[in-house]
Parts: sequence; C-alpha cells; structure tokens
Amino acid sequence: MPKQYRNPAPTVDVIIELPARRIVLIRRKNPPFGWALPGGFVDYGESLETSAVREAREETGLAVDLVRQLHTYSDPDRDPRGHTISTVFVARADGEPRAGDDAAEAHAVAVDRLPDEMAFDHRQIVEDYRTGRY
Repeated sequence: MPKQYRNPAPTVDVIIELPARRIVLIRRKNPPFGWALPGGFVDYGESLETSAVREAREETGLAVDLVRQLHTYSDPDRDPRGHTISTVFVARADGEPRAGDDAAEAHAVAVDRLPDEMAFDHRQIVEDYRTGRY
C-alpha cells in the first residue's frame, strides 16, 4: 500500500473592492457559519488566480479583476473543518453582489464596519488589508 500523506488543503479568499471603500462579504450557508470573504477550495489543475476569480463569481455574481496577492494564511487552526492554507487576493469589481453557490447572502460593507460574527480568520485578514500590514 502506498504511503498516505496528510497535507493541508489549498484555498483562496478574495477581498473584492467596490467604490466608496466597500468590500464584499458573504454569509455562509454551510458550516462554519458566519460572514466571510468570498473564497473556497482550489480545484485540481487550477491556478490560485483562476480559483480566486471563479470563487468570486460563483459566490457573488461579480466579475473581478485581480489587483494583487495580499498574503498567505496558514495557521493550522484557522478552519475548524481541517488544516487549510489560504492565499488571499485583492480584486476590484463593479456592480452589487448577489449571493450564489455557498453564499446565503452577499453584501457590500464598509471596510471598517465588519459584522460581529466573522468566520475563520477573516476579521484578521480584513484588518491586515485595512491597515496595510501586508
């Protein structure tokens, strides 16, 4: 039997910038519940960039233009479902988000007025973005 390895799963998250210093958040319809940045698991054979654009469109209905990579977050406890490594992108879009795929709701919010119940480490990610930490 071949040796089996336990590896973290690669994911992406996207900070979608809209006019008036707003960003897009989704309310997750699956556990872990709460508000989150759009994102998800990278499909086999897919680049991180392609995954970020796909996940943004699936969850918000927005066509995004990636601006830059913010940072990669890898705390083994960042996702209660298991060890994930998320590469976070900053993107721009026009229009208003509408929920799709794994999102129960999608809204544009002021970057400094996040909801109380944020999933994963997304509050820290937005704070890093807002303060220019990365």
